[in-house]
Amino acid sequence: MDITASLEAPCTAERLFELVDDLSTYPQWNGLVHSASAEPGDLPAWDVELRARLGPLARSKRLRMVRSIRDAETFTVAFERDQADGRNHSPWVLSATIVERDGLSTLTMHLHYGGSLWTGGALERVLADQITSGRERLLQLVATTR
Repeated sequence: MDITASLEAPCTAERLFELVDDLSTYPQWNGLVHSASAEPGDLPAWDVELRARLGPLARSKRLRMVRSIRDAETFTVAFERDQADGRNHSPWVLSATIVERDGLSTLTMHLHYGGSLWTGGALERVLADQITSGRERLLQLVATTR
């Protein structure tokens, strides 16, 4: 499953990058991310719990995500699943890039999931809803914390 979404925000790329560069901020604006706690250690890593409601059913998934790319000059960041348990797991990769032009910053995010548990039309509708509401909450957060 591959999903790409974008938004335009009336702020600097630096401000928007602050919010997407640290997974700990995601629960504030991304409804799919129920919690994200930074782990101690040398690598930037987070314990992330994803939750999605499909009608009366709820699904959750706990992932350990590490920041694999961080370029503050090009406003690019990527996070990849790394369970650090020696087992082979389905890949989860989230990347974000921000381009600033004429006082507006465009954020483009891409989510890749290589497994089969979280696939299907129903989940894609839930993700589409979360993307829409997440855009609104992220824009509100940018506006209130300038």
